[in-house]
Amino acid sequence: MKILLLGANGQVGWELQRALAPLGRLEICDRLRADLDRPESLAALVGRIQPQVIVNAAAYTAVDKAESDAARSRRVNAESVEVLADAARSCDAWLVHYSTDYVFDGCKAAAYTEDDPVGPLSVYGQTKLEGEQAIQASGCKHLILRTSWVYAARGSNFIKTMLRLAAEREELRVIADQVGAPTSAELIADVSALILYRLKHDRVLAEQATGVYHLTAAGETSWHGYARFVVAKAAALDMSLKAGPDDIHAIGTGDYPLPARRPANSRLDTGKLRRTFDLHLPQWECHVERMLHELLAKP
Repeated sequence: MKILLLGANGQVGWELQRALAPLGRLEICDRLRADLDRPESLAALVGRIQPQVIVNAAAYTAVDKAESDAARSRRVNAESVEVLADAARSCDAWLVHYSTDYVFDGCKAAAYTEDDPVGPLSVYGQTKLEGEQAIQASGCKHLILRTSWVYAARGSNFIKTMLRLAAEREELRVIADQVGAPTSAELIADVSALILYRLKHDRVLAEQATGVYHLTAAGETSWHGYARFVVAKAAALDMSLKAGPDDIHAIGTGDYPLPARRPANSRLDTGKLRRTFDLHLPQWECHVERMLHELLAKP
């Protein structure tokens, strides 16, 4: 299997380098080799490599900056994705693409299924939705994997921010009225690789699998609950902190205004993914604790 990986140096892309390597020949592209800010360059790249699978882990993810940088967000998240989808169709390749809970407005009381109406609240969410729609319109074989609250040991994320702030301050204030499932890049990469392995070896499944799937860790929490868990576990691992879990105070979204609106409910129903590919998804706490051990391990 020849796999073309784009966005290889991001949080998910870095883990995909490891997870996809056993499946076959892996062509790794960082931003220098495959720049989604230049959509016109991508078709030639795919044409040269002639992959059987294109895995697109590249995206414009600066959610707040996108509000004032809509043109670039659209080039990366929609226009380039359309080029990749057309190129995938031309060489009969699968396109694996990662999307987001931000395609929803967050008003539903329960977890979102793949068939629920979309309604993005931000430029980022709108451009990611446009990317999804371009893939579906292209007619290529595709897996659109929507995920949420992504983190990894590599790069910056909520966990690292909370650890830094808890080491600097005696009290923290964290939003408690947004709910979702923290999902590790490691889990996303491992599930992606397992799905591709099964598609390679199950022709019937491959004929039926094209579509949108939700991929998150199991369970749910708020940003406030997430922060308390992180700080409590870090303290148990002997990290020197000024703020403990009881020093993290709950606030509302309105108390911490940001340029881009976030969905209050980011819960994604993963039943379709689990049934289709016979998967078990671990509770969100599992990989968070594992990452904390990795970050805080003493030499």
